[in-house]
Amino acid sequence: MLTLGSLGFTAPWLLLGLLALPILWLILRAVPPAPVRRLFPGVVLLLGLKDDEQVSDRTPWWLLLLRMLAVAAVIVGLAGPVLNPETEEQAGSGPLLIVMDASWASAADWTARQDAVDAALAHATRESRPAALIRLTAPEETAFQSADTIRARLGGILPTAWEATQANMARSAEILPEGAFDTLWLSDGLARDSRTSLLTALEDRGEVRVIESPRSLIALHPAGFDAGNVVLTAQRLGAGGERTISIAAHGLDPAGRPTVLARVPATFAADETTATVELSLPSELRARVDRFEIEGQRSAGAVTLPDDSLRRREVALIAGRENREGLELLSPLHYLTKALAPTADLLDGALLDVLPANPDVIVLADVATLSEAEETAVLEWVDKGGLLLRFAGPRLAASDVSRAAEDPLMPVRLRAGGRTVGGAMSWGEPKELADFPQDSPFFGLPVTGEITVSAQVMAQPDPTLADRVIAALTDGTPLVTRKRIGAGQVVLVHVTANAEWSSLPLSGLFVRMLERLSVSSASEPPSAEDLAGTIWQPVSVLDGFGKLEKADNLPGVAGEDLAGAPLGSDLQPGVYQGEDRSLARNVIGADTRLAAMAWPARIAVSGLQRPKETPLAGYLLALATLLLVADVIASLALSGRLRGAGPTVAGLALAVMLLPQDAPAQSTSEEAFAIRAASEVTLAHVLTGDAALDDMAQAGLLGLSETLFFRTSVEPAEPIGVNLETDELAFFPMLYWPITPDQPTPSDEAYAKLNAYLRSGGMILFDTRDADVARFGASSPNGRKLQALAAPLDIPPLEPVPADHVLTRTFYLLQDFPGRYNIRDVWVEAAPPDAELVEGMPFRNLNDNVTPVVIGGNDWAAAWAMDARGAPLFPVGRGYAGERQRELSYRFGVNLVMHVLTGNYKSDQVHVPALLDRLGQ
Repeated sequence: MLTLGSLGFTAPWLLLGLLALPILWLILRAVPPAPVRRLFPGVVLLLGLKDDEQVSDRTPWWLLLLRMLAVAAVIVGLAGPVLNPETEEQAGSGPLLIVMDASWASAADWTARQDAVDAALAHATRESRPAALIRLTAPEETAFQSADTIRARLGGILPTAWEATQANMARSAEILPEGAFDTLWLSDGLARDSRTSLLTALEDRGEVRVIESPRSLIALHPAGFDAGNVVLTAQRLGAGGERTISIAAHGLDPAGRPTVLARVPATFAADETTATVELSLPSELRARVDRFEIEGQRSAGAVTLPDDSLRRREVALIAGRENREGLELLSPLHYLTKALAPTADLLDGALLDVLPANPDVIVLADVATLSEAEETAVLEWVDKGGLLLRFAGPRLAASDVSRAAEDPLMPVRLRAGGRTVGGAMSWGEPKELADFPQDSPFFGLPVTGEITVSAQVMAQPDPTLADRVIAALTDGTPLVTRKRIGAGQVVLVHVTANAEWSSLPLSGLFVRMLERLSVSSASEPPSAEDLAGTIWQPVSVLDGFGKLEKADNLPGVAGEDLAGAPLGSDLQPGVYQGEDRSLARNVIGADTRLAAMAWPARIAVSGLQRPKETPLAGYLLALATLLLVADVIASLALSGRLRGAGPTVAGLALAVMLLPQDAPAQSTSEEAFAIRAASEVTLAHVLTGDAALDDMAQAGLLGLSETLFFRTSVEPAEPIGVNLETDELAFFPMLYWPITPDQPTPSDEAYAKLNAYLRSGGMILFDTRDADVARFGASSPNGRKLQALAAPLDIPPLEPVPADHVLTRTFYLLQDFPGRYNIRDVWVEAAPPDAELVEGMPFRNLNDNVTPVVIGGNDWAAAWAMDARGAPLFPVGRGYAGERQRELSYRFGVNLVMHVLTGNYKSDQVHVPALLDRLGQ
C-alpha cells in the first residue's frame, strides 16, 4: 500500500494512468461546432450537396477540463484510495491471528473493538493475508482462512459475561494454528497471571501487537446489608481524580412495569479506587429490586444482582410459655432470637395480631394447642405460601395434639409422652445426628459428633412418615419432619428451641439449618461446603453487556460449583433458585480486586481511538459517472441536439410522474374507510345486494345511533354498510344482518373473517324479518336461508333469551324485545348447563359475556328507521300501543349496543340492590 499522509492506495500502480492525461487532452479536444440557422431562400439550391471537407472546432476549455476530471476520477478510484488506512507497525506479510479477550470488561467499548478488528481484517484482505480469530472466553479450534470470511461473521461475535480462566488460556494455547503467524491481541485491560503462558506461545510463532483501551473501567460489588441500609461498593480500574457516578436500583413498580426504583450518587475520592455508599430503602421496595446498575456503564461487571440475602425475612416468634425471669438461657426463644436477629426482622405479639402483617415465617416454640380461630387463620396463611416452624417441648409432649389423628398443623402423628435418656423409652446415652438424606434441604451440611439429643417427641409410624423426614438421629428416629400444605409448609423440630433437650441450638449448624429452611437470610455468601449436595436452577442470567435475560433451558448447577467454581458457559452470572430460596452469582465478587495489565516492554501496545478507515473508491467512481453525464449533456447542448430531445425528456418525466398514481388509490380508499370506522363507535350493516333493504338497514341504524346519542353517553358516528368480501370487520362492535332468500352466500375468505370477528368479541344481529308470518326456525324461506348462511360460522349453542339474562338489564329493564313485530323468540348464547338459581341471589350465574350472535325476526331496523328530520319511516302497530312498541324496540337496541360495549358489567352484584328496587322486589 502506498501511503501519502492520511490517504492510502491499495493499487498505487494504477496512478500511472494519470501520465496519459496530456494525450487524452489532444484526443478529447475536438467537437463539432453548433450549427447557426440563417433564413436565405437561395439555400434551396444547395439541398442534396455534400461537402467532402469538414472542419472541426476546438473544444471549450471548460468542457475539456470536465472530461479530464472524469478520467482522473476513474483512474484514482480504481487505484483503491483509502482515507486513514490501517497501517501495521509490525513487519511481516504472513497469516494474521486475532485474539480477543471478549470478556465483560470489553463490552463497554465493544463497537470500537469490532471496528479495530474489521480494519485489521480489511488490511489483511488488501495484503492477501489469511486470518483466524480466537475468543479467549470461549476458545474453539480454528484455521486460517480468507479475511473476508471472518469479516462476514464479525457482527455475531459478542462479549461474554465472564473472564477467560486458566483452563481457557491453556485450551487456547493448545489449539493455535500450525506454522508461523503474527498476532493482534485485543486486550480488555485486566491483569491475569494466566496470560503469560499464552503470550509466550504466541511470541514463539511471530510478532505480537496489543490493542487496549485506556479508559477507566468501573465495576460494582455485590450489595450488602448493614443497619437497615443497602451497602453498595463500586471499584474503578486505576486511581485518578475525584469522580462521581450514579448507581440505580431497577425493579418492578406496583403495576408490574420495569422502572428505576431509586438512585444514589457514589463519589471516588482522589487517588482512591473504591467508593461506598448506603441506600435506605423500605423493606417492600427493597424486595422489588432485581438489579443494581452503574448508569453509563454497559457491562456485566457494572451490574450486581440481589438475592434473598438482601431481602430480610419477617419472622414472628411465639412461645408456649413466658420467659423465666433471670433465666434467659432457658427461654424458648433465646437462641432463636440470637440466631435470627442479625438477618431477619423479628415480630412480637399474639398469633392473631401478627398474622395480618403477613410474615414470611411463624415460629411456634413449644406451643401445643391452637384455638379454632387461630388454626383456621394459620392454615389459610400456610396455604398461601407461609412457613410454619414448630419446636417441641414439655407442653407439646404432654398434650394430646396429633395423637389419635394427624393435626392439620403438624407434619406427623406423635406418640404419647416422648423419649428421654433414662425414661421408659430411653436411650442408654444421648444420640447423635445422622447424615442428612439426599432429598433433604439440609443435604450437604456437615454433621459433627458434638451435636447430641437427650430428649425428643416421637413420631408415630405411618406410611407417609418416611417421605416427611428431613433429618434423623443415628438410630433412625426422626428429628425434623416436614409436610407441604398448598404453597406453604409445616416443619416440626422434635426437640426444644433451647438447650434443654439437645445441643443443636448451641451449634453453628442450627443457624445453617434455619438458612436452608429460608427462615433467615445468610449474612455471608454461602461456602461450597454449605451448598454441597444441592442443585440450583438458573432463573435469569446476565449477558456481557449487563442485560438480564431469562435462563430458558439452561441446566441446573451443583451447589458447590455455584459457591466456588469460576464463571463460564456452564455457570453464568445470574440468579439461581433452590428449593426454598434464591442465590445470586455476580461477575464481581466481594473479594474481587481490579488491576490493570502490565505488558512487557517488548510488546507494542496501542489504543482503540484512531480515525476510522474509509474507502474512497466508490465516491470517486460515482463522481466520475456524474461528470461523464454532465459531459454528454454539454456535448448535446454545444452540437444543438438537445433541442430535439427536450420533448422526449419532458414526456418521460411526465410518465414517471403519472405512472405511480394508480397504485395507491385503493390503499388510500382503505385508509379512509379505516379512519372513518375507527374514529368513533360505528354501527354497521351487511350489504345484501337488495338496494331497498340496504337503505332501510342504513336508516334503521341511523335511528338507533341518534337514540344512543340522546339517551346515553355513547356518541356513534354515521352507520356504514360493509361488504363482507372486501371490508375489514374488526372496527365495528356490532353487525346488523338482514336476511333475504336470494342474497348471495359469502366466500370462504369472508367466512374466515366473520369467524375471526366473532371470536374477537364482535356480535352479529341476524334478523329474518318474518315474525309476522313465521316464528323462528326453518319454516320460512328467510329462516332456511339463515340456516344456510350460519352453517359455516363458529356459533355456540343457543337458547331463547332467559328472563335473567344480562341483555334484559344492561340499560333498560326489559322482558320483551319487539321491533316492527313483537314475537318473544329471540335467541342468544346458551347458559352453562350447571347454572342454577342460588338462594339469596336474584339472578343465575349465567354466561353473561357478550353473546356472539342474537337471532330473531322482529324486523328491528324498520322499527328504528327514521329520516333526516327524525320522523319514523315505517309504521309500527296502531295508535298508542304501536308507539309504545316502537319505544320498546329503541330500548332493546340501546340494551343491545350497551351489552356489546360493556359485556357482563350489569351482572356485578353491586347493581343488584338498585335492580331489585326498580323491579319492586
